[in-house]
Amino acid sequence: MTPTTYSYQFSATKVRYEFFRLLPISLFVVAFGAAFGLAAVQKGLEPLQAILMSATVFAGASQFAAIDMWGSEVSLLPLIAVVFAINSRHLLMGASLYPMLRDMSPGRRYSLLLLLTDANWAVSAQEHQRGKRNLEVILGGGIAIWMAWIIGTWLGVYFGGLLQDPKSLGLDMVLGCFLLAMALGGNKSPRTLVAWAVAAITSLAAWKWLPPNMHVVVGALAGGAIGFFWLEKKPGDSGVKTAENEGDA
Repeated sequence: MTPTTYSYQFSATKVRYEFFRLLPISLFVVAFGAAFGLAAVQKGLEPLQAILMSATVFAGASQFAAIDMWGSEVSLLPLIAVVFAINSRHLLMGASLYPMLRDMSPGRRYSLLLLLTDANWAVSAQEHQRGKRNLEVILGGGIAIWMAWIIGTWLGVYFGGLLQDPKSLGLDMVLGCFLLAMALGGNKSPRTLVAWAVAAITSLAAWKWLPPNMHVVVGALAGGAIGFFWLEKKPGDSGVKTAENEGDA
């Protein structure tokens, strides 16, 4: 039996490049990390607890939801359900990256996905559509955003009074505009546009008529279903060739 081999080798130079490439988008993360840090200490968490939460959980929207439900007695099952609902989009994000990850060892694969965010996923997915295999952006860009989130939390727990309302600066629009730019720069076939439209419409409908945070699940599942069952695949397309990796160890 031939032993399993894993061919992808990360380029340290490219990881550094992707770190600095996503550094500008990570700056707005600092502001929201500060908002989280402030909210956490106002809810009774110790500064070290808030910082450790950001370092180990690294899930901004879910952390805000957890803080909203925090109190002297925390209902564990509802907390798990809300966090899962908010982060359920990662199921589809991870699945979309599988063609690029399947020849990696499970340990490296899942370690890499710990740094997966909306921003570095969008860049990697867009380049995958162009035939490029860029996992360095998951690693390098993820580290940049993770560090920004921790730094922001630290600023919030100690200096949070200086930034009471980050939305007043319009920073909440930065990531949305970034993801829109990534989408517009990718595959714009008619069927892809339909998938975007279905995801957007169902998400807006769920936001209006369903419980909080359900729009994340509904929009992701609706758009993902269109992509899975209807989008065309090129003949013989079975994923990105492993030979496309240009990096060195």
